[in-house]
Amino acid sequence: MKFGLRYCNTGRYVDPARAVELIQAAEAAGFESAWTVEHTVIPHGYQSQYPYSPSGKLPGGDGDFDLPDPLIWMAYVAAATTRIKLATGVIILPQHNPVITAKQVATLDYMSAGRVLLGVGVGWLKEEFDAVGSPFEERGARTDEYIQVMRELWRADRPTFEGKFFRFKDAYMRPKPVNGSVPIIIGGHSTFAAKRAGRLGDGFFPARGAPAELVKLVRDTAIAHDRDPNAIEITTSLPENLDDLPKMAAAGIDRVLVPVAFTKEFKNVVRDPGDLKRWSDIIGKYGVH
Repeated sequence: MKFGLRYCNTGRYVDPARAVELIQAAEAAGFESAWTVEHTVIPHGYQSQYPYSPSGKLPGGDGDFDLPDPLIWMAYVAAATTRIKLATGVIILPQHNPVITAKQVATLDYMSAGRVLLGVGVGWLKEEFDAVGSPFEERGARTDEYIQVMRELWRADRPTFEGKFFRFKDAYMRPKPVNGSVPIIIGGHSTFAAKRAGRLGDGFFPARGAPAELVKLVRDTAIAHDRDPNAIEITTSLPENLDDLPKMAAAGIDRVLVPVAFTKEFKNVVRDPGDLKRWSDIIGKYGVH
C-alpha cells in the first residue's frame, strides 16, 4: 500500500512556507505522494451540484477561499524536495488547452526528476466551464481526446495528431517527461470515469472509497481494450479503521490518501506537519516494502 496526502494546496498550506514545511515533513515520514486539487474560478451562487457532498456544495460553501493553481504550487514545493511524488487530484482537463498543459506538465516532470502524477477529471461545475469558455456538454469527448494529445506530445519524437478538437503535424515538444510519459490517473466516481480509466488511464481515483463494482468495471474495461488490468493503479481515501488496509490491498487498492485538513467527514487526518511523524510507524506497518 502506498500512502499519499490530500489536498495539499488548500487551507493553511496556501502559505508558501507552510506548504514547503508540510511536503518536506511528508517526504521525511515516508509518504509516497502529495496531491493537489483545482478550481480556476468558482462563480458566486453556482447551482451545479457538487457530487461528493449531500449539500451539493463544495467544502467551504460558496467558494470564497484561496486555492492556488495546482501545477504552480507543485513546482514550488518540488524545488524544496527530492523524492516525494507530486500529483493532481484532479485538474479539470477539458478546461485546459492540452498542448499547453502537456508542455507545462512535461517541464515540471523533467525539472522534478520524474515525480509528476497527472490526475484528470471531466468536471462538474458548469458555471466554471462557462467562465473559462469551455463547452460543458463536450467535456467527456474532449477529455478523451486531450489525453491522447498529451501522450502523443510526450512520447513521439515528432508529434503528429489529427482529432476532432486538435490537430498538428511534426510538432516538436521538448523537454520530454523523464520516463517518456507521465502517468494519467482518471478521477471520478461514476461508471463513465471507471470505463475511461479502463480504456485510457494509468490509474483510477474515485476519491470517496473504491466501490468493488467500479474497480471491477475498470478491470473489465481494460481487458476488453486489450490492456493489462493490473497495470492500472487504484487510489482512494484512507479508511476510518486502519486495520482495513490489508483487506483493501488484497482487493487491489494500491494507494490511500490521508487528508491534511480537519473535516467532519474523515476520522484520520494530518493536523499539522509535526503530526506526520506518527505516520512513519503506520506507513512502516502497512506500506509498500
